[in-house]
Amino acid sequence: MPRLSLAEPHPIDAEAVLAWYDVHARDLPWRVSPADRQRGVRPDPYRVWLSEVMLQQTTVAAVKNYFLRFTGLWPNVRALAEAPLDAVLREWAGLGYYARARNLHACAQAVLRDHDGVFPQSALALQTLPGIGAYTSAAIAAICFDEPVAVLDGNLDRVLARYHALPVPVRAAKEELRAALQASVPERAGDFAQAMMDLGATICAPRVASCLICPLQPSCVASKQGEPTHYPVKPQKAERPVRRGHAYVMTDAAGDVYLQSRPHQGLLAGMTEVPNSDWAGALTDPVYPVPAQWRHRGQVVHIFTHFRLELEVWSAIVAPDGLQQGWWAEPQALKGEALPTLFRKVLAQAGLDN
Repeated sequence: MPRLSLAEPHPIDAEAVLAWYDVHARDLPWRVSPADRQRGVRPDPYRVWLSEVMLQQTTVAAVKNYFLRFTGLWPNVRALAEAPLDAVLREWAGLGYYARARNLHACAQAVLRDHDGVFPQSALALQTLPGIGAYTSAAIAAICFDEPVAVLDGNLDRVLARYHALPVPVRAAKEELRAALQASVPERAGDFAQAMMDLGATICAPRVASCLICPLQPSCVASKQGEPTHYPVKPQKAERPVRRGHAYVMTDAAGDVYLQSRPHQGLLAGMTEVPNSDWAGALTDPVYPVPAQWRHRGQVVHIFTHFRLELEVWSAIVAPDGLQQGWWAEPQALKGEALPTLFRKVLAQAGLDN
């Protein structure tokens, strides 16, 4: 595909953006305020890195409590690196995209092992660490070390698509948008990156663009056109395939629940589950783990990034003998298990409070 040229590329007024941010910056538990930055307080790379990993595919509202719990348990990269992976996965349960938790732990160990517990200061060097890609490395380098590098996340995709009235979906012009943003990065690169994130989160939102109070409005092409929410242009969506299967919830006479660990490779690797079948396009007959009076409890639907999963939920009271692969958990202990949202739904469908 030929390279796209922005029709009228024009730099962002960074001074106006920073002036707005100095007054309206969000108060976030991982952020150093602009006033504190001016007093010489530096952001902690560990906290910035942790927040950026948690915020991938997740909202600020959902992340805050997880972040506070993580930093309470593991206040620095050494503590996280030395924590058992199972403990990290348990605390991550519910945030989704569980490869992030495994990469988080591996990255902490690499920082401790290869860098004496100190994060590298350049985006290029940060990308050598597990789970840190182009966006996360740029965010850490800019926010913590003021490296003059463009930080382009989903919110900024939308802001820049409107600012330039981008006529194609963002993914078709990602590098052009990055280059245009790079040309605007000021000396206060970290504050600028966070200011642009805040604009996308609060002013130039997905369904509402508050142009009258936006510092970018004087040069925003979409605002001048009067239709900012027409951008970004939506890409054509492929139909999400459906997979189907069965989940088997077993309790013993005392009400304890049988759990097991998923394989250490693949989707939801290393997380906790109840026994379940393969997930396939066509629903097969149930193959129960043990003989018992099985009861159909209904269906659970869960949406993964690339497919929709429909699980038929079955439950039974069974004798604990002969089950060797997992363990029995008391109902009150379920909240502390590393159960992803999918299997918490399954347990709830089977009538268990978790």
